[in-house]
Amino acid sequence: MRISIGQINSAIGDFSGNKEKILAFSKKAVKEHQADMILFPELAVCGYPPMDLLDQDRFVEMNVRTLRRLQQELPGDIAVGLGFVNRNPYAHGKSLVNVYGVILKGALVFEQAKTLLPTYDVFDEARNFESAQEWNVFEWKDQRIGFAICEDVWRETVIPGTNYGKDPVRKLLDQGITLLCAPSASPYIAGKLNVRRALAQGISRRGNIPMVYINAVGANDSIIFDGRSFIIDPSPPSKDPQIRLNAKAFEEDLVTWDTAAQDHPEISLSPQSKDEDPFKAGLPRDELDVLEDALVMGIRDYMKKCGFTRTHLGLSGGIDSALTAYLGVRAAGRENTVCFSMPSRFSSQGSKDDAAELAENLGCRYVSLPIEPVFTSFLTALEGVFEQRPFDLAEENLQARIRGVLLMAFSNKFGSMLLTTGNKSELAMGYCTLYGDTNGSLGPIGDLFKTEVFALCRRINEKALASTGKAIIPEAILTKAPSAELRPNQKDQDSLPPYEVLDQILKLYLFENLSKDEIVDRGWDEKLTADIIKTVARSEFKRRQAPPVLKVSKRAFGMGRRMPIARAIYEI
Repeated sequence: MRISIGQINSAIGDFSGNKEKILAFSKKAVKEHQADMILFPELAVCGYPPMDLLDQDRFVEMNVRTLRRLQQELPGDIAVGLGFVNRNPYAHGKSLVNVYGVILKGALVFEQAKTLLPTYDVFDEARNFESAQEWNVFEWKDQRIGFAICEDVWRETVIPGTNYGKDPVRKLLDQGITLLCAPSASPYIAGKLNVRRALAQGISRRGNIPMVYINAVGANDSIIFDGRSFIIDPSPPSKDPQIRLNAKAFEEDLVTWDTAAQDHPEISLSPQSKDEDPFKAGLPRDELDVLEDALVMGIRDYMKKCGFTRTHLGLSGGIDSALTAYLGVRAAGRENTVCFSMPSRFSSQGSKDDAAELAENLGCRYVSLPIEPVFTSFLTALEGVFEQRPFDLAEENLQARIRGVLLMAFSNKFGSMLLTTGNKSELAMGYCTLYGDTNGSLGPIGDLFKTEVFALCRRINEKALASTGKAIIPEAILTKAPSAELRPNQKDQDSLPPYEVLDQILKLYLFENLSKDEIVDRGWDEKLTADIIKTVARSEFKRRQAPPVLKVSKRAFGMGRRMPIARAIYEI
Protein backbone atom coordinates (compact mmCIF):
# COMPACT_ATOMS: atom_id res chain seq x y z
CA MET A 1 0.00 0.00 0.00
CA ARG A 2 1.21 3.51 -0.80
CA ILE A 3 0.58 5.93 2.08
CA SER A 4 0.94 9.70 1.75
CA ILE A 5 1.31 12.18 4.60
CA GLY A 6 -0.43 15.50 3.92
CA GLN A 7 1.43 17.80 6.30
CA ILE A 8 -0.71 20.93 6.04
CA ASN A 9 -0.98 24.26 7.83
CA SER A 10 -4.61 24.60 8.94
CA ALA A 11 -5.88 27.97 10.11
CA ILE A 12 -8.35 27.86 12.99
CA GLY A 13 -11.86 28.45 11.70
CA ASP A 14 -10.82 28.77 8.06
CA PHE A 15 -13.06 25.93 6.95
CA SER A 16 -13.00 26.89 3.28
CA GLY A 17 -9.23 27.31 3.16
CA ASN A 18 -8.56 24.12 5.10
CA LYS A 19 -10.93 22.20 2.83
CA GLU A 20 -9.18 23.44 -0.30
CA LYS A 21 -5.80 22.34 1.07
CA ILE A 22 -7.13 18.88 1.90
CA LEU A 23 -8.61 18.59 -1.60
CA ALA A 24 -5.44 19.82 -3.33
CA PHE A 25 -3.13 17.52 -1.38
CA SER A 26 -5.44 14.54 -1.90
CA LYS A 27 -5.65 15.09 -5.65
CA LYS A 28 -1.89 15.47 -5.86
CA ALA A 29 -1.39 12.28 -3.85
CA VAL A 30 -3.50 10.39 -6.39
CA LYS A 31 -2.13 11.96 -9.53
CA GLU A 32 1.57 12.32 -8.73
CA HIS A 33 2.18 9.79 -5.94
CA GLN A 34 -0.29 7.03 -6.91
CA ALA A 35 -1.24 6.82 -3.23
CA ASP A 36 -3.85 4.46 -1.84
CA MET A 37 -4.29 6.53 1.32
CA ILE A 38 -3.44 10.04 2.46
CA LEU A 39 -3.37 11.06 6.11
CA PHE A 40 -3.81 14.60 7.44
CA PRO A 41 -3.10 15.92 10.98
CA GLU A 42 -5.31 16.06 14.03
CA LEU A 43 -8.27 18.47 13.66
CA ALA A 44 -7.10 19.41 10.17
CA VAL A 45 -10.63 20.46 9.20
CA CYS A 46 -11.05 23.17 11.86
CA GLY A 47 -7.48 23.88 12.97
CA TYR A 48 -5.81 23.31 16.33
CA PRO A 49 -6.38 24.38 19.08
CA PRO A 50 -9.96 25.65 18.60
CA MET A 51 -10.25 26.43 22.33
CA ASP A 52 -13.60 27.93 23.34
CA LEU A 53 -14.74 28.34 19.76
CA LEU A 54 -16.00 24.83 20.49
CA ASP A 55 -18.68 26.43 22.70
CA GLN A 56 -20.17 28.03 19.59
CA ASP A 57 -22.67 25.77 17.84
CA ARG A 58 -21.99 27.53 14.55
CA PHE A 59 -18.30 26.55 14.72
CA VAL A 60 -19.12 22.88 15.23
CA GLU A 61 -21.80 23.02 12.54
CA MET A 62 -19.40 24.55 9.99
CA ASN A 63 -16.82 21.90 10.85
CA VAL A 64 -19.29 19.07 10.17
CA ARG A 65 -20.61 20.76 7.04
CA THR A 66 -17.04 21.02 5.71
CA LEU A 67 -16.59 17.31 6.35
CA ARG A 68 -19.72 16.57 4.29
CA ARG A 69 -18.46 18.74 1.44
CA LEU A 70 -15.19 16.85 1.49
CA GLN A 71 -17.13 13.60 1.18
CA GLN A 72 -18.68 14.98 -1.99
CA GLU A 73 -15.54 16.52 -3.51
CA LEU A 74 -12.63 14.23 -2.60
CA PRO A 75 -11.37 11.82 -5.27
CA GLY A 76 -13.05 8.46 -4.82
CA ASP A 77 -10.04 6.24 -5.46
CA ILE A 78 -8.07 7.15 -2.33
CA ALA A 79 -8.79 6.72 1.38
CA VAL A 80 -8.47 10.09 3.12
CA GLY A 81 -7.81 10.27 6.87
CA LEU A 82 -8.44 13.60 8.59
CA GLY A 83 -9.22 15.07 11.99
CA PHE A 84 -12.40 16.95 12.85
CA VAL A 85 -14.81 17.73 15.68
CA ASN A 86 -18.00 15.70 15.99
CA ARG A 87 -20.93 15.37 18.32
CA ASN A 88 -20.51 12.92 21.18
CA PRO A 89 -22.04 9.57 20.14
CA TYR A 90 -22.02 8.22 23.68
CA ALA A 91 -24.88 8.42 26.16
CA HIS A 92 -23.07 10.69 28.63
CA GLY A 93 -20.16 13.07 28.98
CA LYS A 94 -19.09 16.21 27.15
CA SER A 95 -21.03 17.14 24.04
CA LEU A 96 -18.11 16.82 21.60
CA VAL A 97 -15.38 14.38 20.61
CA ASN A 98 -12.02 14.94 18.91
CA VAL A 99 -12.30 12.50 16.01
CA TYR A 100 -10.16 11.05 13.27
CA GLY A 101 -12.14 9.73 10.33
CA VAL A 102 -11.55 8.09 6.97
CA ILE A 103 -13.45 9.10 3.84
CA LEU A 104 -13.55 6.59 0.99
CA LYS A 105 -15.65 6.77 -2.17
CA GLY A 106 -17.75 9.58 -0.74
CA ALA A 107 -18.59 7.86 2.52
CA LEU A 108 -17.29 8.37 6.04
CA VAL A 109 -16.31 4.75 6.53
CA PHE A 110 -14.39 4.97 9.79
CA GLU A 111 -14.21 7.07 12.96
CA GLN A 112 -11.96 6.94 16.00
CA ALA A 113 -12.30 9.35 18.91
CA LYS A 114 -9.29 10.55 20.87
CA THR A 115 -8.80 8.78 24.17
CA LEU A 116 -6.30 10.75 26.23
CA LEU A 117 -7.29 14.39 26.61
CA PRO A 118 -4.38 16.47 27.95
CA THR A 119 -4.88 19.33 30.37
CA TYR A 120 -1.25 20.23 31.08
CA ASP A 121 0.85 23.02 29.57
CA VAL A 122 -1.06 24.69 26.68
CA PHE A 123 -3.61 21.90 26.42
CA ASP A 124 -7.14 21.94 27.81
CA GLU A 125 -8.95 19.27 25.80
CA ALA A 126 -10.89 17.68 28.67
CA ARG A 127 -12.70 21.01 28.94
CA ASN A 128 -14.56 20.33 25.68
CA PHE A 129 -14.13 16.71 24.61
CA GLU A 130 -15.28 13.30 25.80
CA SER A 131 -12.79 10.45 25.83
CA ALA A 132 -13.10 7.46 23.48
CA GLN A 133 -14.86 4.39 24.82
CA GLU A 134 -14.00 2.06 21.93
CA TRP A 135 -10.99 1.43 19.75
CA ASN A 136 -11.64 0.42 16.17
CA VAL A 137 -9.55 -1.01 13.34
CA PHE A 138 -9.79 0.17 9.74
CA GLU A 139 -9.15 -2.54 7.14
CA TRP A 140 -7.82 -1.33 3.81
CA LYS A 141 -5.55 -2.85 1.16
CA ASP A 142 -4.70 -5.93 3.25
CA GLN A 143 -3.75 -3.77 6.23
CA ARG A 144 -5.37 -3.59 9.66
CA ILE A 145 -4.86 0.06 10.57
CA GLY A 146 -5.20 1.61 14.02
CA PHE A 147 -5.37 5.33 14.77
CA ALA A 148 -4.00 6.78 18.02
CA ILE A 149 -4.50 10.55 18.05
CA CYS A 150 -1.55 12.60 19.31
CA GLU A 151 -1.62 12.25 23.14
CA ASP A 152 -2.82 8.67 22.74
CA VAL A 153 0.75 7.62 21.90
CA TRP A 154 2.33 9.70 24.70
CA ARG A 155 0.87 7.66 27.57
CA GLU A 156 4.21 6.13 28.52
CA THR A 157 6.02 9.45 28.91
CA VAL A 158 6.39 10.94 32.35
CA ILE A 159 4.27 14.10 32.29
CA PRO A 160 3.74 15.85 35.66
CA GLY A 161 0.14 15.86 36.78
CA THR A 162 -1.08 13.14 34.42
CA ASN A 163 -2.21 9.65 35.31
CA TYR A 164 -3.88 8.02 32.35
CA GLY A 165 -5.70 4.80 33.16
CA LYS A 166 -6.38 3.85 29.55
CA ASP A 167 -3.82 2.60 27.05
CA PRO A 168 -5.26 3.11 23.55
CA VAL A 169 -2.13 1.83 21.78
CA ARG A 170 -2.34 -1.48 23.63
CA LYS A 171 -6.06 -1.71 22.86
CA LEU A 172 -5.21 -1.46 19.17
CA LEU A 173 -2.23 -3.82 19.32
CA ASP A 174 -4.40 -6.43 21.05
CA GLN A 175 -6.67 -6.36 17.98
CA GLY A 176 -3.83 -7.34 15.68
CA ILE A 177 -3.22 -4.09 13.82
CA THR A 178 -0.49 -4.20 11.18
CA LEU A 179 -0.01 -0.43 10.96
CA LEU A 180 -0.36 2.33 13.57
CA CYS A 181 -1.08 5.92 12.49
CA ALA A 182 -0.65 8.85 14.90
CA PRO A 183 -2.31 12.01 13.53
CA SER A 184 -1.06 14.85 15.71
CA ALA A 185 -0.90 18.54 16.47
CA SER A 186 2.28 18.31 18.51
CA PRO A 187 3.81 21.72 19.33
CA TYR A 188 7.45 22.49 18.74
CA ILE A 189 9.78 22.47 21.73
CA ALA A 190 13.53 22.58 21.29
CA GLY A 191 14.77 18.99 21.13
CA LYS A 192 11.31 17.43 20.94
CA LEU A 193 11.78 15.74 17.57
CA ASN A 194 14.05 13.09 19.03
CA VAL A 195 11.59 12.52 21.86
CA ARG A 196 8.83 11.84 19.31
CA ARG A 197 11.04 9.54 17.29
CA ALA A 198 12.21 7.59 20.34
CA LEU A 199 8.60 7.22 21.47
CA ALA A 200 7.55 5.93 18.05
CA GLN A 201 10.55 3.63 17.92
CA GLY A 202 9.51 2.05 21.21
CA ILE A 203 5.92 1.53 20.05
CA SER A 204 7.06 0.09 16.71
CA ARG A 205 9.43 -2.28 18.50
CA ARG A 206 6.79 -3.36 21.01
CA GLY A 207 4.15 -4.01 18.35
CA ASN A 208 6.51 -5.09 15.56
CA ILE A 209 4.58 -2.86 13.20
CA PRO A 210 5.28 0.31 11.17
CA MET A 211 4.15 3.64 12.59
CA VAL A 212 3.13 6.73 10.62
CA TYR A 213 3.44 10.00 12.57
CA ILE A 214 1.48 12.82 10.93
CA ASN A 215 2.15 16.20 12.52
CA ALA A 216 0.60 19.59 11.90
CA VAL A 217 2.73 22.48 10.65
CA GLY A 218 2.28 26.22 11.11
CA ALA A 219 1.69 28.52 14.06
CA ASN A 220 -1.51 29.46 15.83
CA ASP A 221 -1.08 32.25 18.39
CA SER A 222 1.72 31.16 20.75
CA ILE A 223 1.93 27.58 19.57
CA ILE A 224 4.30 26.54 16.80
CA PHE A 225 3.84 23.24 14.96
CA ASP A 226 7.04 22.10 13.33
CA GLY A 227 5.72 19.38 11.03
CA ARG A 228 8.61 16.94 10.59
CA SER A 229 6.21 14.03 10.15
CA PHE A 230 7.88 10.67 9.74
CA ILE A 231 7.42 6.97 9.15
CA ILE A 232 9.18 4.36 11.26
CA ASP A 233 9.47 0.74 10.24
CA PRO A 234 10.59 -2.36 12.15
CA SER A 235 13.98 -3.70 11.18
CA PRO A 236 15.33 -7.22 11.68
CA PRO A 237 15.22 -8.33 15.35
CA SER A 238 18.89 -7.44 15.78
CA LYS A 239 18.20 -3.74 15.10
CA ASP A 240 15.88 -1.05 16.39
CA PRO A 241 13.05 0.19 14.15
CA GLN A 242 14.33 2.80 11.71
CA ILE A 243 13.02 6.13 10.42
CA ARG A 244 12.22 5.55 6.75
CA LEU A 245 10.76 8.86 5.66
CA ASN A 246 10.84 12.48 6.88
CA ALA A 247 8.63 15.43 5.98
CA LYS A 248 10.01 18.97 5.95
CA ALA A 249 10.39 21.17 9.01
CA PHE A 250 8.17 24.28 9.26
CA GLU A 251 6.78 23.79 5.75
CA GLU A 252 3.79 22.09 4.24
CA ASP A 253 4.81 18.86 2.58
CA LEU A 254 3.52 15.77 0.84
CA VAL A 255 5.56 12.59 1.22
CA THR A 256 4.70 9.01 0.30
CA TRP A 257 5.80 5.59 1.53
CA ASP A 258 5.26 2.22 -0.10
CA THR A 259 4.79 -0.43 2.60
CA ALA A 260 6.19 -3.05 0.22
CA ALA A 261 9.31 -1.11 -0.81
CA GLN A 262 12.66 -2.06 0.63
CA ASP A 263 14.78 0.81 -0.67
CA HIS A 264 13.91 3.58 1.78
CA PRO A 265 17.04 4.90 3.53
CA GLU A 266 17.53 4.49 7.25
CA ILE A 267 17.57 7.80 9.13
CA SER A 268 19.24 7.44 12.50
CA LEU A 269 18.17 9.20 15.64
CA SER A 270 20.73 11.52 17.17
CA PRO A 271 22.29 10.26 20.40
CA GLN A 272 20.30 12.67 22.58
CA SER A 273 18.38 10.92 25.35
CA LYS A 274 14.62 11.15 25.07
CA ASP A 275 14.48 12.49 28.62
CA GLU A 276 17.12 15.15 28.09
CA ASP A 277 16.05 18.79 28.19
CA PRO A 278 18.26 20.62 25.67
CA PHE A 279 17.70 23.95 27.43
CA LYS A 280 19.53 22.69 30.52
CA ALA A 281 22.96 22.45 28.99
CA GLY A 282 22.45 24.94 26.16
CA LEU A 283 21.27 24.25 22.66
CA PRO A 284 23.67 22.73 20.12
CA ARG A 285 24.26 24.52 16.81
CA ASP A 286 21.79 22.49 14.78
CA GLU A 287 19.04 22.99 17.34
CA LEU A 288 19.73 26.74 17.43
CA ASP A 289 19.17 26.74 13.66
CA VAL A 290 15.86 24.91 14.12
CA LEU A 291 14.89 27.34 16.88
CA GLU A 292 15.54 30.27 14.56
CA ASP A 293 13.34 28.74 11.86
CA ALA A 294 10.61 28.09 14.42
CA LEU A 295 10.54 31.71 15.56
CA VAL A 296 10.53 32.98 11.98
CA MET A 297 7.57 30.79 11.09
CA GLY A 298 5.82 31.82 14.31
CA ILE A 299 6.03 35.49 13.35
CA ARG A 300 5.15 34.87 9.70
CA ASP A 301 2.08 32.76 10.47
CA TYR A 302 0.86 35.13 13.18
CA MET A 303 1.06 38.01 10.72
CA LYS A 304 -0.66 36.11 7.94
CA LYS A 305 -3.47 34.68 10.05
CA CYS A 306 -4.10 38.02 11.77
CA GLY A 307 -4.11 39.99 8.51
CA PHE A 308 -0.79 41.88 8.78
CA THR A 309 1.67 42.38 5.94
CA ARG A 310 4.07 44.81 7.64
CA THR A 311 5.89 44.85 10.96
CA HIS A 312 7.95 47.29 13.03
CA LEU A 313 9.74 47.56 16.35
CA GLY A 314 11.87 49.82 18.50
CA LEU A 315 15.59 49.27 17.90
CA SER A 316 17.56 50.29 20.97
CA GLY A 317 21.00 49.03 20.08
CA GLY A 318 20.63 46.20 22.59
CA ILE A 319 20.72 42.49 21.94
CA ASP A 320 17.00 41.74 22.44
CA SER A 321 15.78 44.25 19.87
CA ALA A 322 18.62 43.19 17.56
CA LEU A 323 17.45 39.57 17.56
CA THR A 324 13.80 40.60 17.20
CA ALA A 325 14.64 42.82 14.23
CA TYR A 326 16.59 40.04 12.54
CA LEU A 327 13.70 37.59 13.01
CA GLY A 328 11.17 40.19 11.84
CA VAL A 329 13.10 40.83 8.63
CA ARG A 330 13.37 37.11 7.95
CA ALA A 331 9.64 36.65 8.54
CA ALA A 332 8.20 39.72 6.81
CA GLY A 333 10.98 40.76 4.45
CA ARG A 334 13.25 43.78 4.68
CA GLU A 335 10.87 45.84 2.56
CA ASN A 336 8.06 45.25 5.08
CA THR A 337 10.02 45.92 8.28
CA VAL A 338 10.67 49.29 9.92
CA CYS A 339 13.06 49.82 12.84
CA PHE A 340 12.67 52.91 15.02
CA SER A 341 15.51 54.41 17.02
CA MET A 342 13.96 56.49 19.80
CA PRO A 343 16.84 57.99 21.76
CA SER A 344 16.47 60.00 24.94
CA ARG A 345 18.98 62.10 26.92
CA PHE A 346 20.33 58.84 28.39
CA SER A 347 20.89 56.97 25.12
CA SER A 348 24.58 56.46 24.45
CA GLN A 349 26.08 57.29 21.09
CA GLY A 350 27.33 53.73 20.89
CA SER A 351 23.81 52.33 21.15
CA LYS A 352 22.55 54.69 18.46
CA ASP A 353 25.41 53.75 16.18
CA ASP A 354 24.91 50.04 16.81
CA ALA A 355 21.20 50.27 15.98
CA ALA A 356 21.91 52.12 12.73
CA GLU A 357 24.60 49.60 11.73
CA LEU A 358 22.29 46.66 12.40
CA ALA A 359 19.46 48.19 10.34
CA GLU A 360 21.90 48.76 7.50
CA ASN A 361 23.07 45.14 7.70
CA LEU A 362 19.46 43.96 7.63
CA GLY A 363 18.57 46.26 4.74
CA CYS A 364 15.34 47.44 6.32
CA ARG A 365 13.99 50.95 6.76
CA TYR A 366 15.48 52.79 9.72
CA VAL A 367 13.85 55.85 11.32
CA SER A 368 15.28 58.02 14.09
CA LEU A 369 12.50 59.41 16.27
CA PRO A 370 14.02 61.17 19.34
CA ILE A 371 11.72 61.21 22.36
CA GLU A 372 13.46 64.07 24.20
CA PRO A 373 10.94 66.80 23.20
CA VAL A 374 8.00 64.64 24.31
CA PHE A 375 9.81 63.58 27.50
CA THR A 376 10.53 67.20 28.39
CA SER A 377 6.91 68.14 27.73
CA PHE A 378 5.67 65.30 29.95
CA LEU A 379 8.03 66.27 32.76
CA THR A 380 6.75 69.83 32.57
CA ALA A 381 3.14 68.66 32.69
CA LEU A 382 3.86 66.42 35.70
CA GLU A 383 6.07 68.88 37.56
CA GLY A 384 3.39 69.91 40.04
CA VAL A 385 2.03 66.40 40.50
CA PHE A 386 5.51 64.97 41.17
CA GLU A 387 6.04 67.53 43.98
CA GLN A 388 9.72 68.00 43.09
CA ARG A 389 10.58 64.51 44.24
CA PRO A 390 13.90 63.04 43.00
CA PHE A 391 14.20 61.35 39.62
CA ASP A 392 13.30 57.68 40.05
CA LEU A 393 11.43 54.79 38.44
CA ALA A 394 8.50 57.02 37.47
CA GLU A 395 10.65 59.07 35.09
CA GLU A 396 12.41 55.94 33.81
CA ASN A 397 9.14 54.25 32.93
CA LEU A 398 7.80 57.44 31.41
CA GLN A 399 10.44 57.16 28.67
CA ALA A 400 9.44 53.58 27.89
CA ARG A 401 5.76 54.56 27.75
CA ILE A 402 6.46 57.44 25.38
CA ARG A 403 8.20 55.00 23.06
CA GLY A 404 5.26 52.63 23.35
CA VAL A 405 2.81 55.39 22.40
CA LEU A 406 4.84 56.34 19.33
CA LEU A 407 5.21 52.76 18.16
CA MET A 408 1.50 52.10 18.56
CA ALA A 409 0.68 55.31 16.70
CA PHE A 410 2.67 54.02 13.73
CA SER A 411 0.82 50.72 14.01
CA ASN A 412 -2.55 52.48 13.88
CA LYS A 413 -1.61 54.75 11.01
CA PHE A 414 -0.15 52.10 8.72
CA GLY A 415 -1.67 48.82 9.92
CA SER A 416 1.77 47.53 10.88
CA MET A 417 2.25 44.84 13.53
CA LEU A 418 4.41 45.89 16.46
CA LEU A 419 6.86 43.26 17.70
CA THR A 420 7.67 43.30 21.41
CA THR A 421 11.33 42.76 22.21
CA GLY A 422 11.33 41.44 25.80
CA ASN A 423 12.97 38.13 26.71
CA LYS A 424 11.88 35.50 29.22
CA SER A 425 14.32 36.55 31.95
CA GLU A 426 12.87 40.07 31.89
CA LEU A 427 9.28 38.86 31.79
CA ALA A 428 9.94 36.54 34.71
CA MET A 429 11.34 39.34 36.86
CA GLY A 430 8.93 42.04 35.68
CA TYR A 431 11.91 43.96 34.33
CA CYS A 432 9.71 45.72 31.80
CA THR A 433 7.27 48.61 31.67
CA LEU A 434 3.55 48.10 31.28
CA TYR A 435 2.20 50.14 28.32
CA GLY A 436 5.79 50.80 27.31
CA ASP A 437 8.18 48.11 26.11
CA THR A 438 5.43 45.52 26.70
CA ASN A 439 3.32 47.12 23.95
CA GLY A 440 2.85 45.04 20.83
CA SER A 441 0.97 42.23 19.15
CA LEU A 442 3.51 39.44 19.60
CA GLY A 443 6.61 38.70 21.68
CA PRO A 444 8.84 36.57 19.42
CA ILE A 445 11.62 36.04 22.00
CA GLY A 446 9.48 36.03 25.15
CA ASP A 447 10.21 32.34 25.73
CA LEU A 448 13.99 32.73 25.42
CA PHE A 449 16.08 33.40 28.49
CA LYS A 450 18.68 36.14 28.12
CA THR A 451 21.52 33.63 27.90
CA GLU A 452 19.65 31.88 25.06
CA VAL A 453 19.21 35.20 23.27
CA PHE A 454 22.98 35.62 23.33
CA ALA A 455 23.52 32.04 22.12
CA LEU A 456 21.13 32.44 19.18
CA CYS A 457 22.66 35.78 18.16
CA ARG A 458 26.15 34.30 18.20
CA ARG A 459 24.94 31.42 16.04
CA ILE A 460 23.33 33.84 13.57
CA ASN A 461 26.62 35.71 13.27
CA GLU A 462 28.57 32.47 12.94
CA LYS A 463 26.46 31.43 9.95
CA ALA A 464 26.65 34.89 8.39
CA LEU A 465 30.43 34.98 8.71
CA ALA A 466 30.70 31.55 7.13
CA SER A 467 28.52 32.48 4.15
CA THR A 468 29.30 36.17 3.52
CA GLY A 469 32.35 36.95 5.64
CA LYS A 470 30.43 39.61 7.59
CA ALA A 471 28.48 39.41 10.83
CA ILE A 472 24.88 40.65 10.82
CA ILE A 473 24.64 41.69 14.46
CA PRO A 474 27.40 44.21 15.39
CA GLU A 475 29.94 42.74 17.78
CA ALA A 476 29.45 45.66 20.17
CA ILE A 477 25.86 44.55 20.75
CA LEU A 478 27.09 41.12 21.80
CA THR A 479 29.83 42.34 24.11
CA LYS A 480 28.48 45.42 25.89
CA ALA A 481 26.70 45.13 29.24
CA PRO A 482 22.90 45.05 28.77
CA SER A 483 21.19 48.29 29.74
CA ALA A 484 17.74 49.88 29.43
CA GLU A 485 19.45 53.31 29.31
CA LEU A 486 16.70 55.03 31.25
CA ARG A 487 19.06 56.77 33.71
CA PRO A 488 22.76 57.68 33.73
CA ASN A 489 25.15 54.70 33.56
CA GLN A 490 22.31 52.21 34.08
CA LYS A 491 23.04 48.47 33.73
CA ASP A 492 20.62 45.54 33.96
CA GLN A 493 22.82 44.04 36.66
CA ASP A 494 22.01 47.02 38.91
CA SER A 495 18.51 45.56 39.29
CA LEU A 496 18.96 41.87 38.42
CA PRO A 497 21.38 39.10 39.32
CA PRO A 498 23.85 38.16 36.58
CA TYR A 499 21.89 36.48 33.81
CA GLU A 500 24.06 33.35 33.99
CA VAL A 501 22.87 32.92 37.60
CA LEU A 502 19.33 34.23 37.19
CA ASP A 503 18.49 32.00 34.25
CA GLN A 504 19.64 28.83 36.02
CA ILE A 505 17.49 29.54 39.08
CA LEU A 506 14.52 30.51 36.90
CA LYS A 507 14.76 27.20 35.02
CA LEU A 508 14.69 25.24 38.28
CA TYR A 509 11.67 27.19 39.50
CA LEU A 510 9.69 27.51 36.26
CA PHE A 511 10.55 24.25 34.47
CA GLU A 512 11.04 21.82 37.34
CA ASN A 513 8.65 23.43 39.86
CA LEU A 514 11.27 23.20 42.59
CA SER A 515 10.68 24.93 45.92
CA LYS A 516 13.05 27.46 47.42
CA ASP A 517 14.59 24.84 49.70
CA GLU A 518 15.07 22.39 46.84
CA ILE A 519 16.80 25.05 44.76
CA VAL A 520 19.03 25.96 47.70
CA ASP A 521 19.88 22.27 48.07
CA ARG A 522 21.17 22.44 44.48
CA GLY A 523 23.78 24.92 45.68
CA TRP A 524 22.15 28.31 45.10
CA ASP A 525 22.09 31.17 47.61
CA GLU A 526 19.02 31.15 49.86
CA LYS A 527 18.34 34.90 49.94
CA LEU A 528 18.89 35.26 46.20
CA THR A 529 16.58 32.34 45.46
CA ALA A 530 13.85 33.72 47.72
CA ASP A 531 14.15 37.18 46.15
CA ILE A 532 13.84 35.73 42.63
CA ILE A 533 10.79 33.61 43.50
CA LYS A 534 9.13 36.59 45.19
CA THR A 535 9.80 38.85 42.22
CA VAL A 536 8.45 36.29 39.73
CA ALA A 537 5.22 35.96 41.73
CA ARG A 538 4.78 39.71 42.19
CA SER A 539 5.27 40.31 38.44
CA GLU A 540 2.40 38.08 37.31
CA PHE A 541 0.14 41.09 36.72
CA LYS A 542 2.55 42.38 34.08
CA ARG A 543 2.73 39.09 32.22
CA ARG A 544 -1.06 38.85 32.19
CA GLN A 545 -1.15 42.11 30.22
CA ALA A 546 1.79 41.40 27.93
CA PRO A 547 1.35 40.17 24.34
CA PRO A 548 1.45 36.45 23.57
CA VAL A 549 4.92 34.94 23.24
CA LEU A 550 6.05 32.25 20.83
CA LYS A 551 6.36 29.04 22.82
CA VAL A 552 9.61 27.16 22.25
CA SER A 553 10.28 25.68 25.70
CA LYS A 554 8.38 23.12 27.73
CA ARG A 555 6.80 25.88 29.80
CA ALA A 556 6.18 29.33 28.39
CA PHE A 557 4.50 32.27 30.05
CA GLY A 558 0.87 32.73 29.02
CA MET A 559 -1.11 29.67 28.00
CA GLY A 560 1.53 27.33 29.38
CA ARG A 561 1.73 28.79 32.89
CA ARG A 562 -1.56 29.98 34.30
CA MET A 563 -1.01 31.50 37.73
CA PRO A 564 -3.18 33.65 40.02
CA ILE A 565 -2.16 37.28 40.34
CA ALA A 566 -3.47 37.96 43.84
CA ARG A 567 -1.95 35.32 46.10
CA ALA A 568 0.36 34.69 49.02
CA ILE A 569 3.90 33.77 48.03
CA TYR A 570 3.93 30.57 50.04
CA GLU A 571 7.09 29.30 48.30
CA ILE A 572 9.36 31.51 50.38
